[in-house]
Amino acid sequence: MMEQAVRQMRGASDRSPANPKVSRTVAVWDLPLRLWHWLLAISVLIAWFTPPTYDGLHRIVGYTVIGLLAFRLVWGFMGSRYARFRMVGVRLRAAPHYLWNLRRGITGRYIGLNPAGTLMLVALLVSLAVSTITGAMSVTTTFFGVWWVEDTHHYSSDAVIILVVLHILGVLLMGILQRENLIRAMFTGRKHIRNRS
Repeated sequence: MMEQAVRQMRGASDRSPANPKVSRTVAVWDLPLRLWHWLLAISVLIAWFTPPTYDGLHRIVGYTVIGLLAFRLVWGFMGSRYARFRMVGVRLRAAPHYLWNLRRGITGRYIGLNPAGTLMLVALLVSLAVSTITGAMSVTTTFFGVWWVEDTHHYSSDAVIILVVLHILGVLLMGILQRENLIRAMFTGRKHIRNRS
């Protein structure tokens, strides 16, 4: 009884696998974080395809992304264990070594974001912040038509799309290397923990 309560507190599935090599699942991505992820993905996609034909919609989506970034900043300190930013510094320092080992297929096993995923998170958040802030600036009286604001918005928006493509490829690659459906994990919020034989 006590062991079952401890397992539930840790987010692990209480079903014991019939085969010891079968994996169990653990709760990783909370519902607010998953909603944030997919709302951001949809917003970025809409923002990419709307200017200049649908400028009004483009602006609305841009302000939505600013709101989503603000939420993520707050959730990075108040969210559940794997949503918090407490390990970002450690994982960023580990990222070069992790990427070097990835060339040989050495992935390690991380419940939350691995060092490459953490690097991608930071790069995307910074690029999105620059893109949306300069986009908001470009429609003000002070900065309308200012070349460096428009250029910064343009190039940072391109950087966001490049990072999104790299993110998708990285998720697919890690899914293949670790034999896990990471896209499904961002819908269900649960990842597999493989038992040791």
